[in-house]
Amino acid sequence: MTTTLTDQAIPLFPLGTVLFPDGLLPLRIFEVRYLDMIKKCHRAGTPFGVVSLIQGNEVMRAGAPAPERFHAIGTRAVITHFAQPQPGLYEIFTRGSTRFRITASSQTPHGLWMADVEDIPADPPCAVPPDLTYVAAALVRVLDALTASEFTPSDTPKHFDDAGWVANRWCELLPLQPDDKQRLMEMRDPLLRLELVGDVLDRSSFEG
Repeated sequence: MTTTLTDQAIPLFPLGTVLFPDGLLPLRIFEVRYLDMIKKCHRAGTPFGVVSLIQGNEVMRAGAPAPERFHAIGTRAVITHFAQPQPGLYEIFTRGSTRFRITASSQTPHGLWMADVEDIPADPPCAVPPDLTYVAAALVRVLDALTASEFTPSDTPKHFDDAGWVANRWCELLPLQPDDKQRLMEMRDPLLRLELVGDVLDRSSFEG
């Protein structure tokens, strides 16, 4: 059954990962269903939606046993770098912006998902409380090491005094299950998200 969507529908990119606001996500695009979508988004300067898969694969396969299913809450991805190293291949770099909730979705004949969405308010500004400053301090050390190793861009804006931003960066770095990352991304309370990250760090060696 095909759902009729509005003119404001956005294209979706179901992935086996969770994109957080302000998060960085590099992608190699080679599937036909995404090549035209990415080119149009790049030319128009419009974002697309990244949603985490519940069922199915990132790459569409003929005769797959079950269709793709994905979470109803995702994050808009803004293309910050676009390259075409060879025909039929795009290499892009994206940054997460606003979260959204899918209100209706439909798949085109060539496999691209489109959706009507409603935006979820951004995290309110929230200072890192004194008892969790060690979480921010540990993040400074980890990101400095990653930047020195050229694993992350050095010009990325950093907000180590903001609880939501610190929590999101740790959620990307920690070896959490995708469903756990999804739950953390969906949380409306950035301080609670940071407290849960602190609990994970307390059980790991990251804080050292």
